Amino acid sequence: MSLQTVLAGLRHNRDFMSQVVAWERLPARARRTAHLSHTLAPALADALQKRQIDAFFTHQAAAIDNVLEGANVVVATTTASGKTLCYNIPVLQTLLGDATAQALYLFPTKALSHDQLAEVSELISMGNLPVTAHSYDGDTPRSRRRQVRQAGGILITNPDMLHSGMLPY
Repeated sequence: MSLQTVLAGLRHNRDFMSQVVAWERLPARARRTAHLSHTLAPALADALQKRQIDAFFTHQAAAIDNVLEGANVVVATTTASGKTLCYNIPVLQTLLGDATAQALYLFPTKALSHDQLAEVSELISMGNLPVTAHSYDGDTPRSRRRQVRQAGGILITNPDMLHSGMLPY
């Protein structure tokens, strides 16, 4: 069944339409990209190129440049719009430039944490970056928790584990 068929069915369904306040169709528009005004570490640029990322969407470039300049940034976009690169790129750039730097990523669910760990780990692997990323959640064996807490790089966790498993230590 095509998308058009599904939409037409919904459009003609009185019960469904009684709950709809507005129905609008927006035309597609060309993607807008921009290059960063900052030069990335060669290994990071190589990792991005290996992932076939040669330009960023305009919101990504603006966010990355602003973060690299020390500004606070909020990115509120739809799902799968590239928000992850908006923080992974500045974090990795910082970690590559400062061996003492660390990053803490907080996500509300374990599933999202693991998705983000996979994403940043792939970028680290593709660029052979000297950065580590670790997950710290309820599934982290107690025997590894101290090691993960003390590791540098990126630590990915959730608010519960931050409060119960990290802050007390």
